[in-house]
Amino acid sequence: MSKREELIAKYAADIKDKLGETADMDLLTKVTIGCGPSIYSADSETVAASDNAELERVRDNYLIKKLGLPEGPNLMEAINACIDKYGRSNRNKYRAVLYYMLTRHFGKEAVYG
Repeated sequence: MSKREELIAKYAADIKDKLGETADMDLLTKVTIGCGPSIYSADSETVAASDNAELERVRDNYLIKKLGLPEGPNLMEAINACIDKYGRSNRNKYRAVLYYMLTRHFGKEAVYG
């Protein structure tokens, strides 16, 4: 099993444990691949939910640039809603899982073909 496959399995388990859902493995795999090399670094693999600058980067670089959503207050509301669902007290909020949640929240699965 490759390192990426191990991480995807870890993210799927995280979705099951913290969200109580079974992950759409095809979408999770595509989102994880889309994260690029960031998933291999302990620092960039997770999202610092208490850092507003980090959340703004998620909004600008993922929601607006990647998913093609128009800028508006609903984007930050969605990020915070997903973080609340994921669990603010959970220490590790994996970037790929948060991006997966946001993709599903906005119904933008088609971006990943």
